[in-house]
Amino acid sequence: MLILDHLNFDLIPSRRSLPMSRIALFGTSADPPHRGHAAILTWLAQHFDQVAVWTAENPFKSCQTPLEKRLDMLRLMLEELQLPAKRVNLRQDLSHRWSIISIERAQACWPGAQLVLVIGSDLVNQLLTWHRAGDILAAVEVLVVPRPGYPIPAEGLTNLRRYTQVEIANTTETVDAASSSCRQIDDSDNLTPAVRAISASTNFTSLPSWQQTSDF
Repeated sequence: MLILDHLNFDLIPSRRSLPMSRIALFGTSADPPHRGHAAILTWLAQHFDQVAVWTAENPFKSCQTPLEKRLDMLRLMLEELQLPAKRVNLRQDLSHRWSIISIERAQACWPGAQLVLVIGSDLVNQLLTWHRAGDILAAVEVLVVPRPGYPIPAEGLTNLRRYTQVEIANTTETVDAASSSCRQIDDSDNLTPAVRAISASTNFTSLPSWQQTSDF
């Protein structure tokens, strides 16, 4: 017979009383990953219980570096950053061209957690046009990361807040970098050393012309 009289159950936290984990979902084209991505990941690691990052195909872009190559570069950058492994994880299993599928996969991995979708300020107006946007906003909160050259549109922010909680990341460091410019040799300084080395073997200039759309 198990005797439990000596235990004080008031001191044993119930599962219900434990705080909800907040998990940042950061899917990115990472074509290639640059110092801007590194700064965002560093900030997220300081403000969330967990950060899940992955590289994915972007349905708004017709030409991209092969996904496997971008994944290798993202992995190298994470190794360079040396962020806490229990806090920041490369979760390529969440990758999908549609964000809602990635979110549903994350819900299966972390049932009951508060999921927060990380987007750049350039995507605030675009988010409502995404595939199954209503389902996305019903499932997650949104964190907007300011990007140089892309002021946060007040009307777009108001529109998103009609559907979900939207916060703006109070980042102290912003890097004026975009993957599109990093694909050009003259902007390779915005790549971390390991990524710069592997990207040198990728002939970005041989790819078809890229539209001047912003990209994380």
